[in-house]
Amino acid sequence: MPPFRTPRRAAAAVAGLVAAVCAATALPAAAAPEAGPAVPGRYTRQHLDWHPCDGPAGLECARMAVPRDWHHPGAGPDLDIAVSRHRAAGAGGRGVLMMAAGGPGGSGLARPADLARRSPAVATAYDIVSFDQRGVGRSTRVRCQTPEEFAGFLTGDARDRSPAALRRTLATARSFAEDCGRRDGALLPYLTTEQTVRDMDLFRSLLGARTVSYYGASYATAVGAYYATLFPHRVERAVLDSNVGFDGSWQRFGLGQPKSFQRRFEQDFLPWLARYDDVYHYGRTAAAAQAKWERQRRALRAHPVTFGKAVIGPDRFDNGTSDALYSADRFPVLASALATLDHWDRTGETERARAAGLLGRAPDPAFYAEYFSVTCADSPWDRDARAWVRRTADDAAKRPLVGARALAFAAVCAAWPAPAAPKVTVTGAGLPSTMMLNSVHDPATYYEAAERAHRALHGSRLVTVTGDGDHGQYAAGNPCVDGVVDRYLLDGRAPARDMTCPGKPLPVPAA
Repeated sequence: MPPFRTPRRAAAAVAGLVAAVCAATALPAAAAPEAGPAVPGRYTRQHLDWHPCDGPAGLECARMAVPRDWHHPGAGPDLDIAVSRHRAAGAGGRGVLMMAAGGPGGSGLARPADLARRSPAVATAYDIVSFDQRGVGRSTRVRCQTPEEFAGFLTGDARDRSPAALRRTLATARSFAEDCGRRDGALLPYLTTEQTVRDMDLFRSLLGARTVSYYGASYATAVGAYYATLFPHRVERAVLDSNVGFDGSWQRFGLGQPKSFQRRFEQDFLPWLARYDDVYHYGRTAAAAQAKWERQRRALRAHPVTFGKAVIGPDRFDNGTSDALYSADRFPVLASALATLDHWDRTGETERARAAGLLGRAPDPAFYAEYFSVTCADSPWDRDARAWVRRTADDAAKRPLVGARALAFAAVCAAWPAPAAPKVTVTGAGLPSTMMLNSVHDPATYYEAAERAHRALHGSRLVTVTGDGDHGQYAAGNPCVDGVVDRYLLDGRAPARDMTCPGKPLPVPAA
C-alpha cells in the first residue's frame, strides 16, 4: 500500500448494504480467536445475516460487531464491520479464501466478485470473502477532514523548499493530524493492522471455518502476514502479492519509495514513451521525454490548467503520473493525457476531461484518514518534524516524483499521537509454505522490501516477475504467475524453491 493511491484494480465500494447482526447459538470454543484475551460470547454468538449486495451480481453482504479494542473488549463502543461473500460456483471443496484491501484505505467489499471474474477456477473451488477494514467504507469510518479542509494537502508544488513553503507543509500536516484527533481521537488508537486481523479471525469463526486460505495484494500483504503470525494454525494457504515491508516499520518502508517510483518512471515509462514518439510526439529519447515532462511541470507551476473542478498544478501532475505507473496497461492513458496537456487549446472536450481526470484529480480525505491512521499507529516514527525537513531534502532534489512530497507524509506521522499498537514480529513459525509475488520494478511495493519480507517469513516462496513493474501480479494476464498461484491454491502444490516468471509484454498504443 502504498501511500499515494489505492491499489491497482481497486473495486468501488459496494453501496446500500442491507444486513444486520443478531443473536444465534454459539460456535464451538475452538472456532474463537486464539491469540489475545477471551472473546465475550456476544461477539462469538453473532449470526451473519447474508443479503444480496447492492453491487456486483452474486455478491452477498452482512455486518458484524467487533470490540473497539480487542485487548479490552468490554471497554468502549463496538465497531461495525461490513463483510462480503461470493459463494463457490462448484462444490466449494477448498473452503474459504479470505481477502483484504490495500492502501491502507481501500474498500474490500467488492473484491470477491472481482477475483471471481478474473479467476473462475478459484471461484469454483472457494467461497471468496472480504470486508471493509475498520475505519473504511461501509464499516465504522474514521473522520478527519472534509474535502474543502483537505484541499491544501498535496496541492501546489512540493518541490518548493523555501522556508515559507516548508512552514506551510508542516502546518498543513499538523492540522490534519490535529483534526483527526479532535474528531475521532477515541477511535484512532484502534485503527491498526493488529486490531484488524483480530476482526478477521472473528469473521472466520462466524463463517464456521476452522481454517482459511488467503490472498492479499499491496498493504493487504501486511494484513495477511500479521494474521498468519497471530493465528498460524488458522492458515491453510496464503498468497501475498506485491509486498510492503512487513518485516519492519512503516517509516523504513516509506523511505524507500522515492527511489522505486523514480526508477519505474525513468527506466520503464519514459523509454516506452520515447519509443512511440510518432504517436505522442513527446521526444525520441527517454531523456528528451523527461525534459519535456519537466517543462510541462514548470509551466503548470506558473499557470495551472483548470477543467471544471479539476485543477492541474505541479503536485497533482506528479500524483497523476505516479498513479499511472502502477500498471503498464496505463502507460497509454498517461501518455495520451500528457499529449493532450501539451496541445490543450487544440483538443476536444472528451480528451481534456480524460486528462483532467488523471492529472487534476483531488486527493480523497477519506482514503488518507485511514491511510495515516494505520501507518502512523502501526509502528513508531521519528517525531522531529524538522529532522524530516533535512532527511527528505535529497529525495526532493534527486528523486522528486514522489520524493518531493515525502515530507508531507512523514510530517503527518510526526504529529500523530504516539502509537501504542503491540509489536508483531513476522517469522513464519507454524505456517505452511507461503507464496509471495513481486515484480522487480514495482514502484509502490518495491522489490528490495519484498526480499527483506521474504527472508523474515521463513518457509515462504518468492516468485520474482522479471522485466516488469506492475503492482498486483495475480489474475492480471500473466500465464506464468497465474499458473503457479492456481496450482498452489487449487492443488496445494507450492514451488520447491524461489522462482522467476517473465513479465507481460508492454502495451502497444491503439491505432
